[in-house]
Amino acid sequence: MSRGERIALGTVALGVLVLGLKTAGWWITGSVALYSDALESTVNVAASLIALVALRLAAIPADANHPYGHDKAEFFAAVIEGVMIIIAAISIFHQAWLSFRDPHPLEMPVEGLVLNGLATVLNAGWAVVLQRTGRTLRSPALVADGRHLMSDVVTSVGVACGVGLAVVTGILIFDPVAAAATGVYVLWAGLTMVSSSVGGLMDAAPEAPVVTRIREVVAESAEGALEAHDLRMRHAGRLTFLEFHLVVPGAMTVADAHRICDRIEDALRSEMAHLMITIHVEPEEKAKQHGVPVL
Repeated sequence: MSRGERIALGTVALGVLVLGLKTAGWWITGSVALYSDALESTVNVAASLIALVALRLAAIPADANHPYGHDKAEFFAAVIEGVMIIIAAISIFHQAWLSFRDPHPLEMPVEGLVLNGLATVLNAGWAVVLQRTGRTLRSPALVADGRHLMSDVVTSVGVACGVGLAVVTGILIFDPVAAAATGVYVLWAGLTMVSSSVGGLMDAAPEAPVVTRIREVVAESAEGALEAHDLRMRHAGRLTFLEFHLVVPGAMTVADAHRICDRIEDALRSEMAHLMITIHVEPEEKAKQHGVPVL
């Protein structure tokens, strides 16, 4: 089992524990705000299971049917997580509206807030671990799961404030208002997650600074060539695919051109891990005069 899979499995176990704490907090208080928080934790558990499955699929080596590997499975998982978050937000809005129309006093609010607070602390710590590990392993599924948990932390704090105000002031409407505010944040988090994951599925290019640095490395390490043009990059889970055309003098031997390509590939891989490079060598009459000039 890979490190990413172990982290995802730990997320499932933690999610079940947090769900139990938040459900208990809602059960003993009857708070619709705490209900909304518990509902999001239900989504967390399901999303973590999806992320675990996606990581296992992404780890499958390339085969005849998938010659570029299975890394995009993680983007599908992130999209599914985002959709589930959006559905949870809709359910939260529904419950908040029902409570707004018919508010009722909260029972055992202190005990409920203590249970919810403990769950929030656990979520915050694990969210940091998930995001750091996800960035290290370049795993969209783990990063998405970490962001999801961090959004849960933010909403839990908001929920606690709403429930606390309802208890201190006796104004029961603060409870459904806190739930509705939670729903807005959850909806925004879900839409953001879907948007970023769809970009990966649509072969979006890396961030502009990454592309700029890659062009600089090609220019600095392609001594002997004339230019590089039609440079294209795309992300697919852990992998980044890079391809471009390298123009060399027409009289250059295949062996010399190959040595230049090897030098470029070594320089690029020293800058970026998990890089899949394809270089198409062309004679000088193919130069376009608008690509990457060799320094």
